[in-house]
Amino acid sequence: MAEDPVQSRPWYLPMRARNADEEHRAATPLELFFDLCFVVAVSLAGAGLHHALTENHVAHGVLGYVMVFFAIWWAWMNFTWFASAYDTDDGLYRLTTMVQIVGALVLAAGVPRALDRTDFSVITAGYVIMRLAMVAQWLRAAHADPEHRPTTLRYAAGVAIVQVGWVARLALPGAWGIVGFVVLALADVAVPIYAERFSVTPWHPSHIAERYGLFTVIVLGESILAATTAMRSALDSGEGGAALLSLAAAGVVIVFSMWWLYFDRSASDLLTSLRASLVWGYGHLVIFASAAAVGAGLEVAIDYDTNATHLSALAAGWAVTVPVALYLLSVWALHIRACASERGPMVASAFPVTAVLVLATPFTHAPVHVTAVLMAGLVLLTQVAGRRATA
Repeated sequence: MAEDPVQSRPWYLPMRARNADEEHRAATPLELFFDLCFVVAVSLAGAGLHHALTENHVAHGVLGYVMVFFAIWWAWMNFTWFASAYDTDDGLYRLTTMVQIVGALVLAAGVPRALDRTDFSVITAGYVIMRLAMVAQWLRAAHADPEHRPTTLRYAAGVAIVQVGWVARLALPGAWGIVGFVVLALADVAVPIYAERFSVTPWHPSHIAERYGLFTVIVLGESILAATTAMRSALDSGEGGAALLSLAAAGVVIVFSMWWLYFDRSASDLLTSLRASLVWGYGHLVIFASAAAVGAGLEVAIDYDTNATHLSALAAGWAVTVPVALYLLSVWALHIRACASERGPMVASAFPVTAVLVLATPFTHAPVHVTAVLMAGLVLLTQVAGRRATA
């Protein structure tokens, strides 16, 4: 029997490109650990958004949340696609990935300071740690994979140059810091477009779809946890009672429906080209950020029902319904519109129509409950249409 190369040389293996058609490719324990560490930052970002909304600092809270979540999402996304193409799971790869995890934890530690005091020094330090570790991974791939060396070197150079910009941005005052953020974010997202233009790295479509699905599950779970924690605190203080339990049940229906709608079909067959894959991968920023924001919105709804916020009824309702509507529109744009023929025009149009109706629910007396009914109805419609399509 041939000797397993991983067992014979566990600390170093040449980082050659993996087979994009590999069968039974699944997420590794290291990737799952990576996701769970990143969810710490997601949780703190959601908590910061909740506090900002509750204190009626809506514009400041949303802007800070978007900036923080971009850093979380982009670092996660870059590792995910790299691992799909070059994961060797040797000791050096594991250690480099753990450096990225350390960067994620530093980033998470800086989230409250960034959201409360607009101080991005710690969060930038964590981001740069993650990204420089990614540069080391790309250089290692360039050394062992001559076929894709131009692509991997462009990645390494592009990522490294942008990090200099992120550090320099800390010196920009006030509004110039926001301008710098926009410019550098665009530069960061342009790196894969530039790097993969002439030679595409061999990422695995099914593996990528699974990784995105797993992170969606984790983010939705974080929303459930955030709302549950807020409800427990309210019940412990003697507030709400049956009304809070009803609100919690509606929140659970909303999150369960979000899960159902995302996983109603496999997405791996949508990653058919570099352009389609980039649109799908980049578009998940809205899916992830809105899914996490739903938890913050449900916490705001609980605060409103227990008189713990001075927000108006409309504003408290929109704290839930705006992220739900964004989630529906992004799932529709990335998953449903591309395969509208599978279940017919009714389902394809039902997603944006439901999103509009969800945005209108704050004008009712029970926006979370009405949103739950609309979401459950959309799930039912997709299932009925699916049965008819396969009949």
